Amino acid sequence: MNKNIMLPLGPVMLDVTGTELDADDRRRLEHPLVGGVILFARNYAAPEQLSRLTAEIHALRSPALVIAVDHEGGRVQRFREGFTALPAMRELGRAWDANPQHARHLAHEVGFVLAAELRAHGVDLSFAPVLDVDYGNSSVIGDRALHSDPHAISGLARALVQGFRQGGMGAVGKHFPGHGHVRADSHHEIPVDDRPYAEIEACDLVPFRRLIESGLGGIMPAHVIYPQVDRQPAGFSQVWLKSILRAELGFDGVIFSDDLSMEGASVAGGVVERARAAFGAGCDMVLVCNNPAAADELLERLDYSMPATSLARLARMHGRQHAGNMVKLREDALYTKALHAIAGIGFESGDLPLSK
Repeated sequence: MNKNIMLPLGPVMLDVTGTELDADDRRRLEHPLVGGVILFARNYAAPEQLSRLTAEIHALRSPALVIAVDHEGGRVQRFREGFTALPAMRELGRAWDANPQHARHLAHEVGFVLAAELRAHGVDLSFAPVLDVDYGNSSVIGDRALHSDPHAISGLARALVQGFRQGGMGAVGKHFPGHGHVRADSHHEIPVDDRPYAEIEACDLVPFRRLIESGLGGIMPAHVIYPQVDRQPAGFSQVWLKSILRAELGFDGVIFSDDLSMEGASVAGGVVERARAAFGAGCDMVLVCNNPAAADELLERLDYSMPATSLARLARMHGRQHAGNMVKLREDALYTKALHAIAGIGFESGDLPLSK
C-alpha cells in the first residue's frame, strides 16, 4: 500500500519493533483491521527520534492511526531521558492526606505536564489514570494507585484528567471495575476476585462512576474474574461492559481491551478467540502487544467490521492541539509554572527535551 492511504481506522492496536518502522511494522500498520499503535520503552531513544517515529506512523494513513503509550509516572513511564520524571501516583495520594485542595492542584499540573510533553512529540494518548483502589494486596498495582479511599481517588483523578485535557489529550481510566483487591498479576496469572457486586460497587466503582460523569474518554477493563458477577474476566464480560459500564454507569467512550497477550486473557482461547470475545462483550478496540506472531494471526484470521459508534468514539481519542515541539512548549508560561509546582513536592524533574 502507498503511504497516507485513505482507510478507516480498524479495531486493533498493535506495537512496533524498534525506534523506527521496519517493513513488517508498515505491513501490519497498513492492514485495514489496525487503528492504533502502542509504544514501549524499546521504541524510545531520544526526543527527536520519537517525534520522527510518531510523524512516520501518522503519515501512513488518513485518518491517522491513534498512537498510545503507558505513561503514568513512577515505575510506569516509557519515555524517560528528555522527559520530566513524573512521580508515582501514590505521591499525589500522600499530598491529599496533607491538603486535598493543594493535592488536586498538583494532580492537575502533573496531568498537564504528562499530556503536553507527549503531545509535543506526537503521541495521542496515555493509558492513564489508574483508578484502582489500593487495598495493599496487589504488587502489580501498588504505588500506581492514587489512594486507598475511592473518594480521594475520584478527586485526584478528576484533576489529572482536567490537566490531560488542558494538555490536549484524552484520558483512559483503568482497570475497570478494579484490579487493586487481587494479589495475582494478570500479566502472568488469571486473577479471581471473589467479592460480591455490592462490595465492589460501594468502593471500586466509585472512581469510575465519578470520572464517567466528568466525561472520561476511554476505559480499559481488567483481566480479572469476578465470579459472583460473571464467570468471564471483565474484559470478556457482557455483564460488566454492556450491562454495568454502558447501561448502568452511562459510559459512552472507547472501551480498550487490556493486552490480549497477557495470561489473564488466556481463558478465552487463542488470540482470535480472545479478540472475538472482547468485541462480543463490548470492547471497541483490542490490544495485542509483544507477540508479532499473534498479531499476524489476528490480522489474517479475524473477520470483523468496526461499528460506526466505535469509529466515532475512537475519533474523539485523537490528540488535540499541542505545542508542536518542546522548544515551543518551554516557552509556555503554564507549562513552566506546572513544572515548578510538581518539583515542589519532591518529584525529580529530568532534563527537558532538546527537540527543535
